[in-house]
Amino acid sequence: MSAEQSIPRKLWEHPDPSSTHMYKFMKKAEKSTGRHFPNYDALYQWSIKRRSEFWRFTFEYFSIVYTGAIPNTVVDEGVRIDRVPKWFQGVKLNFAENVLFVGDRQGRSKTIPGKEDDKIACTEVREGWSSSTGVRQITWKGLRLRVGRLAQAMKAQGIQKGDRVALVASNSLDTLTVFLAVTALGGLFSSSSTDMGNMALLERLIQIEPKLIFMDDWAVYNGKRVDLRPKMIDLTAAMKKAKGFQGIVAQARFDDAPADISSVPHCQPWNTFISAAAGSIVLEFEQLDFGDAMIIVYSSGTTGIPKAIVHSVGGVVLSGHKESTLQRSVDRTSTQMQYTTTGWMMYMSAVQLLLTGARLILYDGSPFVPDTSALIRLVEEQKITHLGISPRYLQTLQMNNISPRDAANLSSLQAVTSTGMVLSDSLFNWFYDVGFPPSVQLCNISGGTDIAAAFGTANPLLPVYVGGCQCIALGMAVEVYDSSTEGGKGIKGKPVGPGTPGELVCTAAFPTMPVKLWGANGSSRYSSSYFEKYDGVWTHGDFIMIHPQTKQVIYFGRADGVLNPSGVRFGSSDIYGVVDTFFSDVVADSICVGQRRLQDDDESVVLFLLMKPGRTFTANLIRDIKATIRRELSPRHVPRYIFETPEIPTTINGKKVELPVKQIVSGKVVKPSGTLANPDSLQYYYQFAKDENLVDEIKAKL
Repeated sequence: MSAEQSIPRKLWEHPDPSSTHMYKFMKKAEKSTGRHFPNYDALYQWSIKRRSEFWRFTFEYFSIVYTGAIPNTVVDEGVRIDRVPKWFQGVKLNFAENVLFVGDRQGRSKTIPGKEDDKIACTEVREGWSSSTGVRQITWKGLRLRVGRLAQAMKAQGIQKGDRVALVASNSLDTLTVFLAVTALGGLFSSSSTDMGNMALLERLIQIEPKLIFMDDWAVYNGKRVDLRPKMIDLTAAMKKAKGFQGIVAQARFDDAPADISSVPHCQPWNTFISAAAGSIVLEFEQLDFGDAMIIVYSSGTTGIPKAIVHSVGGVVLSGHKESTLQRSVDRTSTQMQYTTTGWMMYMSAVQLLLTGARLILYDGSPFVPDTSALIRLVEEQKITHLGISPRYLQTLQMNNISPRDAANLSSLQAVTSTGMVLSDSLFNWFYDVGFPPSVQLCNISGGTDIAAAFGTANPLLPVYVGGCQCIALGMAVEVYDSSTEGGKGIKGKPVGPGTPGELVCTAAFPTMPVKLWGANGSSRYSSSYFEKYDGVWTHGDFIMIHPQTKQVIYFGRADGVLNPSGVRFGSSDIYGVVDTFFSDVVADSICVGQRRLQDDDESVVLFLLMKPGRTFTANLIRDIKATIRRELSPRHVPRYIFETPEIPTTINGKKVELPVKQIVSGKVVKPSGTLANPDSLQYYYQFAKDENLVDEIKAKL
């Protein structure tokens, strides 16, 4: 990984960059400021070196609904990032109002272009859909009526500014209605998915003490229907001591067959709750300060209680416009579908797109029912322009020899966004060589729950190369720090240049920094989570490199999972890339971790393989994988041990979790988090920390 690193293969570039929103934004910024931006890098440098000027211009560029006056200086650039400076003081706004109405604020008209009454706002699609069933649509007018009625019912129930309302439900029209109704009233919205276990749900809910929980009565996944009433009863019993908790509102997953909830204490059906509105559908929007809390999202919590991260209304609205329109080219002509559960921050990211007037596809259920091509056919059916998925989804298509461009007419598709884990080089190549039309932009992005935004993102002005993200997002002052510096209070991090891997840090404040972490010790946990390792910067926890020629952001994985044998640091993604590229016909998945027990003088790289059905783990396979890693990477990258595993631990959202496995094989005992989809899978790995003769025993069996 040196400055002489070769330029990777170019896969895509925009046929007409001057037609993009990013280009038009850049030219208008030139005219407004008198500055000259010959390229994206010049624009980016302005965005991080003149932050107040950049964010003020960005706020005024978009049709944001607000009251008050925009200050000349929207943030004090002299305040350190770890002091969490205030933004846009004196400006008030409301998220739901920005989605649904402009009103008469700031002299704008009453409707946002693209949100006309008769235009479709959302389309709800359920697994197993067909052209005639499993799909329902709602216009912008219909959405306003639904949100108004529910908000009035909540208001009658006493919900007001600052109250928390939680949701445990599918990605549906009802769920979206709850989101917008809560935020219209100035409440704090929190969502979780129905496939979470009771412990995982309570780790979230007990922290924030919601007044109400909206919850589906049934869940459907992979063709199976699950009765959620037992879970309702358990949650009600556990929450009864929570301050202010009023009960559960049951959302009917099937309109024609709602569950009988009479046996569930403190629970009422949606229609009964709505009746409290007494027929009123008036939409009212509580005005909040730019920095006021709007939504609570949660870290994965794979090794402990998840952080309840509070984000501001202003940050979500402003960053939502910037990222959707400029970085990802979404506008009122777009149709977007993000495959996500409601328990992941990408649900919020998807709803943000409504700010632009785009049509939103709400998909619930397995993406592979009735077959592996179901989601791809939906792109054709609904003429989706922007599709959001994960590397795991693309890998499944590749492993099943499915070419999306052969399976459906993808002429409407403009961009595919991938996030959630590192996207391997082999999948970049497959995407264009086999998978999708060459005109489609592959938008690999990375940021996360903690920042409600992206650090590494897409860009219509730049080419797509194999690997990583196209660029650093506007307004995000990212640097790469020497990861061999352990850090600590008062320790200054050491920046490294392009071509050298290190830790991702952000050196200056940005609008989507969390307002706070919820809870009595939230302030100290906030500081220790983001500002403790290096002095005066946000430490994000990712291990990255800036390519010296292309400036793309290469992600290697989480910094706490960095492999470090004999002082040589590299990411697990390097190993995954080789396995995925050369052994995908026999290996279904893999997980690579470092092992260093108290008695070990050095770290050992351990690779676990999940074999494809019908394929056998053999000594020859071990030998071939080691030889290939040596050839494609270096001798230092070769795992010391390669073992078979029956299961790889993942979160409910499908992310493989390395840290618990690393801790276990290094001799620690780990309490499984409630966010793990398969917590029992961790038990298998304990044997690798205890038995020094295990390697010989396994070799004897091969």
